[in-house]
Amino acid sequence: MLPERPTMEEMEEYFNKDEYATAVTGCKIVEGWKGHGVAEMEITHSHRNAQGNVMGGAIFTLADFALAIASNIAEHPTVNVTSTIDYFSITKGTKLIATADLTKAGNRVAFYDVVVEDDLGVRIAKVSIVGYRRIPKEQR
Repeated sequence: MLPERPTMEEMEEYFNKDEYATAVTGCKIVEGWKGHGVAEMEITHSHRNAQGNVMGGAIFTLADFALAIASNIAEHPTVNVTSTIDYFSITKGTKLIATADLTKAGNRVAFYDVVVEDDLGVRIAKVSIVGYRRIPKEQR
């Protein structure tokens, strides 16, 4: 388990194991501590859909990665069990930034809001997420 205020090296060592988000999609950690995570993604040609806009799945992947940072620092392993995403705007920027924050924590269930903006400051999407903490049987 990562400490409440891990170093960037500790976070990268842990979260770079998420190869889909990091190696395939290009998500990078900006900052993170217990209940808070920020990730960014440089927009490339491979993130775009047939209309030339950033694919919704790429936006969601970045938001889910920011959630992973916020929910897995100083906590039992936490996974996304349900989410709702609202798309507000297409981006004209070159980078997306997702900020995840804990809004309410229970023993096993936690609620997070993730805001995705581009590097021009335009709000692109908002994701509301319910996470489930997997507490080992011996600690219940």
